[in-house]
Amino acid sequence: MADNNKLIIITAPSGAGKTSITRHLMKTFPQLAFSISAATRQPRGTEKDGVDYHFITIEEFQTKIQHNEFVEWEMVYEGKYYGTLKTELARIWSENKIPVLDIDVKGAIHVQQQYPDSSLSLFIQAPSVEELKKRLESRGTETAESLAARINKASYELSFKDQFNKIITNDDFHRACGEAEDIVAGFIAS
Repeated sequence: MADNNKLIIITAPSGAGKTSITRHLMKTFPQLAFSISAATRQPRGTEKDGVDYHFITIEEFQTKIQHNEFVEWEMVYEGKYYGTLKTELARIWSENKIPVLDIDVKGAIHVQQQYPDSSLSLFIQAPSVEELKKRLESRGTETAESLAARINKASYELSFKDQFNKIITNDDFHRACGEAEDIVAGFIAS
């Protein structure tokens, strides 16, 4: 199979370390390219359109849904849509690179179902729900309500972990990165 047909899906409950592990893999493997998701929320901090996300309006997003322009999409939180555009995967494949999708659990399941023979899916989990709660609290970005919602969602998402190719427990960041590196290196070489 040609490399340009492969894709890597990385998913996790919020706070498990998915984005940090994804960044590590992007630095380690030059043949990977980050798939930029579309989102209807406002940019946070230093986020840039077309770099961190494709920031679009809810109306634009809904039009793209109607035109079947997404590989996957979810309304992750009320009124906040996220999705992977088919054009984004095509752009990366045209560069002869392997797209890396850093997406939520439901979206990851949808993508994996569409590309069962050419995708690698990694599920990143914290060592425990208590540890996940500590990590989310330490970010300082959550209200009591949003923290409770994220913890409930994380507990639900954990129930799907066995649907993915590999599960990595992020109890030690360097060990988790090493494990992810080994898995991805094997997938690229296959």
